[in-house]
Amino acid sequence: MRNHAVRVVTGTGRIPLLAVLATGGTIASSRDTNGAASPSLGAADLLAMLPPMAADLRPQEVLAKDSASLTLADMQRISDAVAAQLADPGIAGVIALHGTDAMEETALLVQLQHAPRKPVVFTGAQFASDHPRSDGARNLADAVRAALQPPGQGGVVLAFGGRLLPVWGLYKFASDAPDAFRRVAEEGPSVTRPLPAPVDGLRVDIVATHPGSDGLHLEASLAAGARGIVISALGSGNATPELVAAIARARAQGVVVVVSSRVPEGLLSPIYGGGGGGHDMRRAGAIHARLLRPGQARILLAAMLANGCPEAEIARAFETAPEAATA
Repeated sequence: MRNHAVRVVTGTGRIPLLAVLATGGTIASSRDTNGAASPSLGAADLLAMLPPMAADLRPQEVLAKDSASLTLADMQRISDAVAAQLADPGIAGVIALHGTDAMEETALLVQLQHAPRKPVVFTGAQFASDHPRSDGARNLADAVRAALQPPGQGGVVLAFGGRLLPVWGLYKFASDAPDAFRRVAEEGPSVTRPLPAPVDGLRVDIVATHPGSDGLHLEASLAAGARGIVISALGSGNATPELVAAIARARAQGVVVVVSSRVPEGLLSPIYGGGGGGHDMRRAGAIHARLLRPGQARILLAAMLANGCPEAEIARAFETAPEAATA
């Protein structure tokens, strides 16, 4: 496949070579005769939309999926593709084109597994390529500019909606706005060492709660063979006495349970009792996620389980502020 190259000489006398990995998502989508958008554009098609830029771009097709359909094995495949490009001494940085429904999850997996020193930038789109408000080309151009910058502190970032965001604590907060992502807090990660073991083959589930929910869905995850479970709880991490009892049964089977929240912002604390509060969940053996929301909590838990991390280390990663974690 022909590279999308721009013959503009940089200050070093060389044009930086960036790898652009296509994985599907809205940025690669167009609408069919029925009006349904699905991935149909390849990496070269997307690069052709860019204005002239001082970079040589090497496209690679990895997947062509909506990110809502991605399995952990798919995310691992993307992470492996990023790692292969990072290992190439000729590559100055990597851009991953990804669907927005799970972008912050795959991006976190790449960060956790590889702790890259070269720029790695994820981007995508909220609107399909043929939508009147199409934003993919603009986001891709921003991602190229970000990948051309010096690495700085390193780490995976998101270029989206005119913003550049570190991946730790990231969540999608809008379904119909170009500026779609936010961070829970301006904090660095509590895990800084690489966790390289692959996560494919693991089952880690998210169990959603509601007022009055019981332990049925958690029990179903146990029956399906989940090695870890993330609770998408209420408020600062609360549910019901029935769910607390189910958590205790999961812990008795050696399954790690992490409690997060469906509330998008704010730090979480296990302070409530009453039989079903976060304090009761912790007493039943659950780990309380201080910052990460359910999607990213699932990725961190999967990565730590895959790497054989002891439960005490897993608890520190979720419950401890980064300053205290590195002290």
